[in-house]
Amino acid sequence: MAPAIASPRSEAAEQAVALTGRVSLTPRILAVNIFALLLLAGGFFYLDSFRTRILDGRVVQAAREARLMAEALSAVGPAERDPLLARLARDTGARLRLYGADGATIADSRQLGIANFRLEDPDHDGLAKRSARWLDAAIDRIVRAPLAPGYRERRNGHEWNDVAQVQAGKPYSVTIWRAPDRTPVITAAAPLPGGRALMSSVNARDVTERVRLERFRLSVVLMVAAVISIALSLFLARTIVNPLRRLARAAVRVRLGRAREVVVPRLPDRRDEIGMLARALSDMSLALRARIDATEAFAADVTHELKNPLASLRSAVDGLERVHNPALQAKLLAIVKDDVHRLDRLISDISDASRLDAQLSRATFEPVDIAAMIGAMVADRLHRGVARDVRLRFDRPDPAPLIVQGEGARLERVFANLLDNAISFSPDGGLVSIAARRDQAMLEIRVEDEGPGVPEEAREAIFRRFHSVRPSSEGFGEHSGLGLAIARTIVDGHQGEITVEQREDRSSGARFVVRLPLVPEVPQ
Repeated sequence: MAPAIASPRSEAAEQAVALTGRVSLTPRILAVNIFALLLLAGGFFYLDSFRTRILDGRVVQAAREARLMAEALSAVGPAERDPLLARLARDTGARLRLYGADGATIADSRQLGIANFRLEDPDHDGLAKRSARWLDAAIDRIVRAPLAPGYRERRNGHEWNDVAQVQAGKPYSVTIWRAPDRTPVITAAAPLPGGRALMSSVNARDVTERVRLERFRLSVVLMVAAVISIALSLFLARTIVNPLRRLARAAVRVRLGRAREVVVPRLPDRRDEIGMLARALSDMSLALRARIDATEAFAADVTHELKNPLASLRSAVDGLERVHNPALQAKLLAIVKDDVHRLDRLISDISDASRLDAQLSRATFEPVDIAAMIGAMVADRLHRGVARDVRLRFDRPDPAPLIVQGEGARLERVFANLLDNAISFSPDGGLVSIAARRDQAMLEIRVEDEGPGVPEEAREAIFRRFHSVRPSSEGFGEHSGLGLAIARTIVDGHQGEITVEQREDRSSGARFVVRLPLVPEVPQ
């Protein structure tokens, strides 16, 4: 039984309370938060602009050095090229590579014994470097700094954008990359006669180290600001911290699973934002906890299920670009159509499942005669014909109406899903029987088939979202695995239950049992 909720006051009364004697906390909260945030924001933007200025200078320097080295190399003969290349690499601290017009590597300073360009493996860094790298990423995200592309080696010069640019006619080209340890790598290229190109690569690790040093200095300023903020916040403790602490304790107890034992304080004497927050938390905490758990689980399941058809679709589309055989193309197109159809079905079922709880909570329940509904459903299916000559039988020992309070369309979907499952698992010419009977204040509906049945260890798992066990005769991906999960959600929303069990009269076959509360009969 849901816990009692205080009767809501009228909108006019709420507005009167909000406007009468309201003591707003906004000026004091802004005085503390804006002061501290301005210091933090100023430090973030300062570090970003500081790093940008350094990198701009290094880009100009790299372009200038590349052009000067290219001119020096173009002035010497082949015999003097390698010694000059090694000396230039040693003096500049960069890795120098000379590419021909066809993109092939002509000379490499690393192969000449100058190993001054190396990238550190972040997996082998200590805790201090990992923490600094995490702070770099956090600050970049806060200030929305552009993320440089990840650096990786290329085998051919044409794969380097800088080399391609200068071979296309540009006087020079410079690119900033991101090394695995988030330090910048600057590559610069300049043209040489004969369509050749010189490219230099340098890991500007010193730029990152300078920024981190400045961040340490700024942290001292921020610590002073934090002390000032704490001092300014102490006078707010009486009006903010104490009631928030009470609310936090209640919220922790709700999170630990004792929601029905918790009474979230409503603070009726508070007419400011804290009082509004307390009353909102008191009204929302129980429903919020359940919905958060359901949403997280559903989001994880949706992500997993959508990846499978997307991966298959991506593989088929990639194959279409390389395959020229009409027969193979037709097979790939068939796969694409199946995956698109599967995605469409998944998205439709996911949409229905995600909205189901909210729709049931807003639905207006009306008296529904379940026996008449099932009888009409069976008659309609028999009239249209049942696949594989499966027989349907509806047993109704009680001729009186079997009335439940609910939404007819949703309940019809439950029994339609159960019938579809029973028919699909039944052998050719098998019998699917539906029985409805009273069980004290409950209505019990049984749907039985002559299929393989459901193993005892899987009788709860089949009601989970995206859990699909289909007959071997059906194609892969023809069902989303949401049918029984949706059925259970609908039945739970009608204060009923749905289970699966083995039939007593045979070793095979499954029996799905739905129990719904009957509308009490009014004595005459």
